[in-house]
Amino acid sequence: MELGLTGKVALVTGANRGIGAAIAAELASEGMNLCLVARDADRLEDVAGRLRRTASIDVHVVPADLRDPAAAADTVSRAVQHLGRLDLLVNNAGATKRADFFSLTDEDWQDGFALKFHGYVRMTRAAWPQLCEAGGSIVNIAGIGARAGSAEFTIGGAVNVAILNFTKAMADIGIPLGVRVNAVNPGLIATDRFTRNVERTMHNHGMTWDEALAFLIASHGTARVGRPEEIGALVAYLASARADFIQGSVIDIDGGATRSL
Repeated sequence: MELGLTGKVALVTGANRGIGAAIAAELASEGMNLCLVARDADRLEDVAGRLRRTASIDVHVVPADLRDPAAAADTVSRAVQHLGRLDLLVNNAGATKRADFFSLTDEDWQDGFALKFHGYVRMTRAAWPQLCEAGGSIVNIAGIGARAGSAEFTIGGAVNVAILNFTKAMADIGIPLGVRVNAVNPGLIATDRFTRNVERTMHNHGMTWDEALAFLIASHGTARVGRPEEIGALVAYLASARADFIQGSVIDIDGGATRSL
């Protein structure tokens, strides 16, 4: 499907691995120039190198810790200085600690919100003028943990709920300004984080890898684990003019695991 994204510019946070790297690869395949952001400079350069070899695009790398209040404005400034404009912001950076609630400290909670929630807020604020000028869009990557409480996911669930509310609010602000804001809720996706989840299940239940994998899939009521590139394809569509009437939407991509309305 031709999405009309060639020559446009996307900034993707958390782009050094997993879902973020897959989103970057999909946008690159559609001809978008990219600014890739994450803390791990070496892994960012690896991702950027692969994209430069496979697509005729400009890829700029900004190593940054988005927990730093000053990092967002600096990151956007460097992206625009290098690439000339900004059409799409993909907020994806952020991992939250999964553990028994009573073992979690105030610092764990503060860290969870600092990167994934406050990082999204600051990046949105910094990118907003450029997106208004370009008639661009934002895609916030949250997670289906927002849909229901989970004993071991108290921080992540709370952060994701906050992101979804923030998405709706910014979409409301963006309507008269021509900026579209939407969110994506990935379910079980085959990333490093999911690998750690399988290993944790093996340890906790005395299972083999295959048993733990089957257990996790069955517990979500799905047929398989999702692929990162499936998230990337959805983000590319949401960034395109084909999704021009999609505003303030929260799209679950979880193989049917979410059954609530």
